[in-house]
Amino acid sequence: MNVTELPGAPLEPLSRTFGFDRGTPIDRHYIHAFLERHAADVRGCVLEVGDAGYTQRFGGPRVSRSEVLSVAPDRRATIVGCLETGRNVPRDTFDCVILTQVLPMVFDVAAVLRNSRLALRAGGVLLATAPGISQISQYDMQRWGDYWRFTTASLRRLMSMAFPGDAVEIASFGNVRAASALLYGLAAEELSTTELEMRDDDYPVTLTIRAARAAAAPAAFYEPT
Repeated sequence: MNVTELPGAPLEPLSRTFGFDRGTPIDRHYIHAFLERHAADVRGCVLEVGDAGYTQRFGGPRVSRSEVLSVAPDRRATIVGCLETGRNVPRDTFDCVILTQVLPMVFDVAAVLRNSRLALRAGGVLLATAPGISQISQYDMQRWGDYWRFTTASLRRLMSMAFPGDAVEIASFGNVRAASALLYGLAAEELSTTELEMRDDDYPVTLTIRAARAAAAPAAFYEPT
């Protein structure tokens, strides 16, 4: 019996840093696999939040220009701005916008998604991930907040408002074993391929979004009443 099985599971996690100190965090395993599947979308002019790590890793020579967005001045940032308000975020500019685990850290998720779409040029692609089942990130909580966890239903509704008429794909990854292991702080290397790759929509660890902005944008966004 291992720590993810009951009874006898410990009351304290093995890691409070998502398993970074043990290997690859389980949610990052799903994020990396998602970006690898859609690596061809990481091309041209790319915007990423925080740093350009995934732009470089998955875009490589397909990327002609890499921009890094930060809400505060940072040595890695090329744009100091805010997707929540749209401040200093260029419009109709990017071929790809990468938002990995950004959505839970902003209060107005709908605004971030709308402004991400506006930042894309026609035919551009948003690649985003969000947590379903996950611990709180104290690093983010203490700086700008950790507000949300998501379901496929919540993301579909948000995306129908932010990307009306565009091609949107939403998927979930994980299962009860992977979710339990993530909460305990185990690393992906400590689970088998079967334990990681089995998908059970009742226990989503990581949710993914691929949205392509249509060549002809709708005249106006849907505004909830």
